[in-house]
Amino acid sequence: MTQPSHEGFTGVGRAMLDEDELTLSSVGVDIGSSTSHLVFSRLELERQDTRYVIVKRTVLRESEILLTPYVDDGATIDADALGVFIDRQYREAGIEREEIDTGALILTGVAVLRSNARAIGELFAADAGKFVAVSAGDGMEATMAAHGSGAVAESARSGGVVMNIDVGGGTSKVALCRAGAVLEVTAIDVGARLLAFDDAGVVTRIEDAGRTHAAQAGVAVEVGSKLTDDDVTAIASVMADRLGEVVSLGDISKETSALLRLPPLEYRGSIDTVIFSGGVSEFIYGRERETFGDLGPALAAEVKRRVAALGAMVMVPVAGIRATVIGASQYTIQVSGSTIFISPLGAVPIRNVPVVSPDLDLAAEVIDPAVVADAIGRALRRLDLAGASSPVALGVHWGGSATFARLDGFCRGVVEAMGPVLDAGAPLVLVIDGDIGGLIGLHLREELGVVSPVVSIDGIALRELDYVDVGELIPSSGAVPVVIKSLVFPGSA
Repeated sequence: MTQPSHEGFTGVGRAMLDEDELTLSSVGVDIGSSTSHLVFSRLELERQDTRYVIVKRTVLRESEILLTPYVDDGATIDADALGVFIDRQYREAGIEREEIDTGALILTGVAVLRSNARAIGELFAADAGKFVAVSAGDGMEATMAAHGSGAVAESARSGGVVMNIDVGGGTSKVALCRAGAVLEVTAIDVGARLLAFDDAGVVTRIEDAGRTHAAQAGVAVEVGSKLTDDDVTAIASVMADRLGEVVSLGDISKETSALLRLPPLEYRGSIDTVIFSGGVSEFIYGRERETFGDLGPALAAEVKRRVAALGAMVMVPVAGIRATVIGASQYTIQVSGSTIFISPLGAVPIRNVPVVSPDLDLAAEVIDPAVVADAIGRALRRLDLAGASSPVALGVHWGGSATFARLDGFCRGVVEAMGPVLDAGAPLVLVIDGDIGGLIGLHLREELGVVSPVVSIDGIALRELDYVDVGELIPSSGAVPVVIKSLVFPGSA
């Protein structure tokens, strides 16, 4: 058995930050296939139990919306032009980079591609230690949009089911929210800038999905061809039909299925509220009048008509095109060393580990490993982490007693769901709000024979879209310092 005094259970003692209140300057940077923008904020936090909670958020400046610049090949982002834009936003906000305490850099769409991500990362190299950098796939984008628009918060407030429909330049993401959490997400190739054209209607850019929509609308498009108003309406109508199938929660045609980027939604209940976000939402809510040489206004009109058939109340979002992170809060705590398990001790430090929070009832009398594995799998897929071979932190709310059978059911489900992480030899990271981190770690190691590093800490309640750093053991206290970085959205306060 692993000896507690060396690399299993650590010593007693808990040390927390002395400050009960924190004020942070934060910036959120969103760089996507179609648009890029920044938001500068001041965050005021108060300590409540084991974490700091935002009590006031002040937006210092919202940047202009930039149509993401590209070089000639159309797939490579012009990092130099982007850098000029970012530097100008700092100047116009009257903020020096060194004055920023923490922030979030969100890359989506083609910005995630290796060469683009590397070039963009270099623009923020000096801020690397302060920023959470997130390469967001479709699932993560859908989840963040639901938080940013206020759909998640509205589902908690009303107790109903809220559908967030984020219609952007290249894709549309749909998230179903209930009880303050995202239940499931999907995404489809429907977007305003799948076709772009100049003031005369001459096509300047076509994406593959845009060509598909045009063909189904009976419109022949090529770069250089001219679109009439009727052509634009016809293409937008086909796009809206495809998105309409997805949000109506019914059968999906083969044409629509071919455009899905994630599995279709499984939910078949009623929808109480619909909230739109993304660039096209600005037209849906009448907040934007200017056209940008794309399908935005026409698509907005067609989508709005389709969604009316759902019979749900349409709410105004907290943020539309800016329904993304406005920064990140960051703070350090030290976890009690009395009931945590780290083996081997060299498994830490680990940094910027994304947190998933599976929908699990761990107060049930019997914990079914299959149910645990399924819930974790769903959470991983929702955040594009399925099959991840790098560390992922499972944020778990434990309920009930810690009997052998209940621990065994939970741990077996964890091992099944986290197979790719274990196969890669990466640390298995669990963060539990109850005082059973040590028991879970010991069970994984001794009873289930997990040979990969195990980091099982407790006394902290983490949430989805948190990121966590776990530092090295502090010999004098037996504690480990933990830095929690929480993505902050417009409705966070």
